Amino acid sequence: MNFKTTFSRRLVIGAVASVGLAFSAGMAMAESVKVAAIFTLPVEQQWISRIHIALNAAKDRGDIDYVYSENVANTDYERVMREYAEQGVKMIVGEVFGLERAARKVAKDYPDVAFLMGSSFGGVAPNFAVFDNWIHEPSYLSGMVAGAATESNLIGMVGGYAIPEVNRLMHAFMDGAREVNPDVKFLVTFLDSWFDPPKAKESAFAMMDAGADIMYAERFGVADAAVERGVKAIGNVIDTSADYPDTILASALWNMGPTIDRAIANVVGGTFEAADYGQYSFMAYGGGSLVLDENLVPADVVAKVKEREAQILDGLFRVNVNDARPVSDK
Repeated sequence: MNFKTTFSRRLVIGAVASVGLAFSAGMAMAESVKVAAIFTLPVEQQWISRIHIALNAAKDRGDIDYVYSENVANTDYERVMREYAEQGVKMIVGEVFGLERAARKVAKDYPDVAFLMGSSFGGVAPNFAVFDNWIHEPSYLSGMVAGAATESNLIGMVGGYAIPEVNRLMHAFMDGAREVNPDVKFLVTFLDSWFDPPKAKESAFAMMDAGADIMYAERFGVADAAVERGVKAIGNVIDTSADYPDTILASALWNMGPTIDRAIANVVGGTFEAADYGQYSFMAYGGGSLVLDENLVPADVVAKVKEREAQILDGLFRVNVNDARPVSDK
């Protein structure tokens, strides 16, 4: 993430010191844990990058010995999993969307290896745990920013695939926008690709031609279109404001650190089990946060967002989780 050096310009909202991080920081290890990660996309891809950064941070602290494979085809995923398991790694991390059966089969064959996998489904005993980027809370807050900013009352949203992990973030964003602007409408499209910037850019242009003046950039390429047309955008997962100055109003950020740190601690402590680690992406654990640009977002909107954020952290406001496919209002 590229944070500005002056807090007068940038405001980061969310729990910075997380329970998961504190747990890991106090953890004493006799030796590093061998961890392997398997990614179907390049480590630069926004979702993958958050996992890679968290694992590298653990490596830099001396908590783990870390190796990884990127751009692994679905047809090769099971083979790579087995190769790492045979090499004696203690934990394998990755994403298994679209290859659930194969991954779970491997885990069953290696019960002494901890598997921590991004998945739409639940864990399976004794060693297949799951996680996801549950950043619906900061997504809601970013929606509040967008709803207050639109003048045409039309927001464009470009997503990758209409899977629960994406759908819930988009719905939360839409709910946040509607809180501050009941008249707002949405144009929604999915690329059926995790990485196709030219197609995302083309979709964004079409929405702007239809009147959208704020863009929700769930995928790369949307913010590029926003810059060319001089409209504002909302970021997702990572902070790209430095790459798109005066364009990104706010971004819902994902920090995989609390999830990774808790899993490592459990492996070391011999307590790793087939749990759902999704909660460690919540704002209360420091897994999710919002960053917004105070030069672009009015002070009264910042105040409303901060008030709602405090209520989320205090347990007084719960962001609705809706995994259904979002659709356009017109």
